[in-house]
Amino acid sequence: MTEGTLEVLLVSAKGLEDTDLLCKMDPYVILTYKTQEKKSTVASGKGSNPQWDETFLFNVSSKDSTDLKIKIMDSDGSMGTDDLVGHGSISLDALFRDGDIPAKSYNIMKDDAYCGEIRIGLNFTAQKSRDFDPTEGNIGGWKQSGRD
Repeated sequence: MTEGTLEVLLVSAKGLEDTDLLCKMDPYVILTYKTQEKKSTVASGKGSNPQWDETFLFNVSSKDSTDLKIKIMDSDGSMGTDDLVGHGSISLDALFRDGDIPAKSYNIMKDDAYCGEIRIGLNFTAQKSRDFDPTEGNIGGWKQSGRD
């Protein structure tokens, strides 16, 4: 089993379908990896081309073939229910193999139709194994003395 940290750099989005009729929408992003969910700040009044430049960390307990799920929402504040702008997913297979995917654009869909792009960078850092190493001289938590 491999453990480590998945780092997601949420950069920006462009060409999103505006869900507000009278003013610019206030988009935010919900990122989901397995059961872990992270929410970006609301890009108030940024409309179809918001910028976030936020980093999110997820704990990885195995490199099962899992996707990072993306949902872009439009915040309606206290005036009602937030609207779905679009969604997408990113396969993490290449990331777990290569360790780093520089920021690039991914399609966002709604009702099986293209509705914009989101720019995300990914990094995976494997946690070092804590296996016993006899060359370190540590035995049962004690360091072996240099004196005989």
